[in-house]
Amino acid sequence: MTDPGDFNSKVIAEFRDNDGKVGGNFEGANLLLLHHTGARSGTERVSPLAYQQVGNGYAIFASKAGAPVHPAWYHNLVANPETTIEVGGSKIKVRARVADDAERDPIWEKQKVNAPQFAGYEEKAAGVRKIPVVVLDPIN
Repeated sequence: MTDPGDFNSKVIAEFRDNDGKVGGNFEGANLLLLHHTGARSGTERVSPLAYQQVGNGYAIFASKAGAPVHPAWYHNLVANPETTIEVGGSKIKVRARVADDAERDPIWEKQKVNAPQFAGYEEKAAGVRKIPVVVLDPIN
């Protein structure tokens, strides 16, 4: 089995080498790099994530491929909401917030159209959890 950290490292390197463009399963997808600090460990981490442009911000999805628990980065952002993302060749300071249902639902529905695998994640998580949408608002 492939180490997920090794997989992410390869995606991150390709992203940075190509101004945010990657191939393979992610070719053509909107992908950003999320910097986050461990809620308990304080360790700095970087995670490649699908995103959707929302106004001047970015929406990311705590899907964890439909797993019954939220991804670690979600808990890290709740604990430490001010962070940095990399989009294309730019680094942007952002503040994370969990979208309420009124904001979340249209963003989520659009994501299922843009990337149909998200509908499968929703189906897999059904009855266990509602997948959160996190909005990253740029800050100065």
